[in-house]
Amino acid sequence: MKKLLLSSTLLLACLLNLTPASAQKVKIKQKAGASTLSDAARRTLALFGGVSATEAERLAGPAIMADATRSFASRTEASRFFSEKGFEYLAENQPDTAMYRFNLAWALDPRNPDALRGQAVVLSQRNVPPTEIMPLVQQGLVLAPNNAALLGDLGTLQLLQYSISKKKRDLTEAVATLEHATQLQPTNGAAWNQLAHAYYSQEKYAEAWQAVHATQKANMALVDFNLVSELMSKLPDPQGTFK
Repeated sequence: MKKLLLSSTLLLACLLNLTPASAQKVKIKQKAGASTLSDAARRTLALFGGVSATEAERLAGPAIMADATRSFASRTEASRFFSEKGFEYLAENQPDTAMYRFNLAWALDPRNPDALRGQAVVLSQRNVPPTEIMPLVQQGLVLAPNNAALLGDLGTLQLLQYSISKKKRDLTEAVATLEHATQLQPTNGAAWNQLAHAYYSQEKYAEAWQAVHATQKANMALVDFNLVSELMSKLPDPQGTFK
């Protein structure tokens, strides 16, 4: 889910109407059996397996929390540092270490959307079902409703859920979210790529070509040439770029 997304006309509207103060209304289920695991194992679970703020600080490590508080101007700044380190570890293919850094970031500042997004990315790499990842992304969107990266992740998750459920509603929601993500950030190539797939699934081939070209403009490396081949069999490229 590095190239991730979610939303629906209904769900997105609900998220945008929530204020940061109501962030806790998004329920994150506690991981079954988490309480029986060692502390080290729980540090590799999203939100430490689902714990209270006090327990999160204990699992993060009192010494580490104290050191972070001393070393940075604020817990918010420390949280940003650890979430950035988490993405660095993801790029180095160290998901467990990345998850611990994202958990530290979350324990330091539960209102840091990047800490939640990072955990969602790790879960996606672990092939966790999309419906189990969505609450993390939703929580992030409550805190940052116009975060294009989170919207892209959410839309991608809903598109993945559509591939499982084959329910038109899931596809419609994915399209709405991805469209919103690309409106907020026209250079979001990952979201454009997912939107091209979504339009193709809706048999909107002209729109799918537009999304492909937007992907190409944003980042050529993100263009899905398998999709391009399938699109060409349905409708020749209106711009004549792909032949």
